[in-house]
Amino acid sequence: MSDGSVQQRQSQPAVPLLQEQRVGEILAAVPERRHWRYRPRRVGRVWRSRTFRVVTVFTVLALCGLAILALVRDQTGTQGFLVGLGLAVLPVPLLTAAFRWLDRVDPGPWRNVLFAFAWGAFAAALVAILANSFATRWIATATADPTNADTLGATVIAPVVEESAKAAAVLLIFLFRRRDFHGIVDGVVIAGITASGFAFTENILYLGNAFGEDQQIGTTGVVSVTAATFFVRAVMSPFAHPLFTVLTGIGFGLAAAAPRRARLRRIALPLLGLVLAMGMHALWNGSAVFGPYGFYAVYGVFMVPVFGLVTWLVIWSRQRELRTLAAELPAYAAAGWLTPAEPLALASMRARGLARDAARRQYAVAARGSWQSPYGPVPAPSAQAKAAAKAHGQAAAQAVAEYESFATSLASLRLRARRGTAGPDFAARELELLHHLWQRRDVAAPALTYAARATGRLRPSYPPPPYPQPFPPHARHPQHGHPTPYAQYDGHRGGHGPGPGPGPFDNPYTVPRQPQ
Repeated sequence: MSDGSVQQRQSQPAVPLLQEQRVGEILAAVPERRHWRYRPRRVGRVWRSRTFRVVTVFTVLALCGLAILALVRDQTGTQGFLVGLGLAVLPVPLLTAAFRWLDRVDPGPWRNVLFAFAWGAFAAALVAILANSFATRWIATATADPTNADTLGATVIAPVVEESAKAAAVLLIFLFRRRDFHGIVDGVVIAGITASGFAFTENILYLGNAFGEDQQIGTTGVVSVTAATFFVRAVMSPFAHPLFTVLTGIGFGLAAAAPRRARLRRIALPLLGLVLAMGMHALWNGSAVFGPYGFYAVYGVFMVPVFGLVTWLVIWSRQRELRTLAAELPAYAAAGWLTPAEPLALASMRARGLARDAARRQYAVAARGSWQSPYGPVPAPSAQAKAAAKAHGQAAAQAVAEYESFATSLASLRLRARRGTAGPDFAARELELLHHLWQRRDVAAPALTYAARATGRLRPSYPPPPYPQPFPPHARHPQHGHPTPYAQYDGHRGGHGPGPGPGPFDNPYTVPRQPQ
């Protein structure tokens, strides 16, 4: 850790820290699972029922999906709809994977991602089609100039309606899933996924209409209208809609990181992001006004530089999240909750992945230890035993991944406490996160220590981790007699406590030679 980060941490106001020596007293105060407060904020009496909320949201999105698909099919025809659907789905995995990659440091739950995509593809698209059609017809009737009405609708009405509809998804997650919304990266990911869903439905409409036009004029192949439309929308500018809405997401991300007392900033920043998104969208839609080369001019002079700037901002924000781990978690290592090597490993994406792989490999090898014999060959293990060993390794890797996620949330929570944005329930949320870490400590701590050493992030001057046994104790698998890292965790695979003794190897992450 650099001296600058140490000075910065010392200059910040002190935040109370729980000491590991009081672990029995502290963890005994953790409420039961049904009373955990580390959950999204509950708003209003009607929304207190989780089942009611889930059913309501699912029903609304399902109805919007049926309505928008019926409208698109009515405009494109069945054949055009199927062709448009098949082509529009191609860029979706790439966009989704890109946004999930940005969110690797502290990944949000999949339910937020699915909600955002469904909202963009169904609800926002339905609102946009209905509102744009109504506004264009009203302008054409009022001005008696259909051509001017189409231009005005595309450059003025559509950006306002579409960006407002997409921003509603970011606003809902910001309000109802506030615990999952920490900063710029979360805002960019939610906004980008929402816009990707919206672009998916819009591409079905445009590609389906283009296919219908090709059917009428008889063109096929690379010179067809469908091929040209696919090239412009899915190859040249798949990031167009996500880029517009990402500006709104950045505004919400800045508002999430602002102190609670800065109310004006928390309201003005999302509105400013929304206005910028509308302006950029209007410029993109109105590029044809600048002449035959207007599209290429706006694309090269404006869209590409803005895309590069936003990409740099998001990657910088992601690196700042890693720096937050390196700055905040050493306090918990000093208190005894973490080993000195863990903050170093958790602040490196390479070390995180190495820790998960090492835990998966080592616990699978430990489960296969009974197959080896020093007295000669043994019968080949059954397929059931191999499957149990593989599941055992996957459970260990999952434990390390959960440990990394909870540790990231803990560092983010402590940073927000320093900034005054953590809320009055900081102590309860910190306690629950420490409880989750303690449950997975025996599996994750050795793996992260190994990863810190393997990646060269642990200096030789650091003392060895304060564990009496290098390999964590574990219980026996209830069905196959193999050790399971989850057996000592409350509520996981029926385990109720630590196992009888250490593992079979002196070094937990030095994998022995595989049996021949």
